[in-house]
Amino acid sequence: MVLIIVGLLLGAILKAVSLIDSTKVRRIADLATTAQVAYLGFADRYQRVPGDWSASAASAAIGTPVSGGGNENNRLDNPPGFGVWVEPNALWEQLAKAKFISGNYAGSGFVEPDASNSLAPLNPFGGVLIIARSADMEGSTDPQLQVVLGRGMPVDVARELDVKLDDGLPHQGAIRATLDDANITTFVGVNRPGGREASCIDVTPVWNVGADSQDCNAVSLF
Repeated sequence: MVLIIVGLLLGAILKAVSLIDSTKVRRIADLATTAQVAYLGFADRYQRVPGDWSASAASAAIGTPVSGGGNENNRLDNPPGFGVWVEPNALWEQLAKAKFISGNYAGSGFVEPDASNSLAPLNPFGGVLIIARSADMEGSTDPQLQVVLGRGMPVDVARELDVKLDDGLPHQGAIRATLDDANITTFVGVNRPGGREASCIDVTPVWNVGADSQDCNAVSLF
């Protein structure tokens, strides 16, 4: 009888964990969609790239003071003389102040976003979201516009996200694994927010669920 009760309890616990993980997968998927829709909506309304637009011009058009802005070369990138965080941080502030996303983001350049400084949204695991043009992803050497969905994802969550939204393969399609920490070149910083733990994928490559990594990261291309 005791074994039966223990078995039932374990079954209930495992089911609850599965439901929690599924909720987090849906939350990450919603974050990716919201970010992409906001980016495209902003560009359509103002005919400018959010984050790349200068602070003064964005302030005048949006109708509220904006502290962060870029160099207005019509690309969300990392121009010479700019810190790597300048335009990505400005993007979240401009999207929020234009009411395309909720939240209040500081827009401060030259500062790496993290869970404590209100510079960027976070995924359900506390990882920083970034919209940028980067080549730090599996299966490509060409920079592409993407939402970096944030570190801290367990590998099974990353795989489920890829299966639900794409093809389940970390090196192709619209959902891909970021490069691992040793190979990223763009969003390095103190916390390496553009990277992931190496064991998240194997040499095949597939999402390496057996390794049970708790610090994976993925991008959603658009």
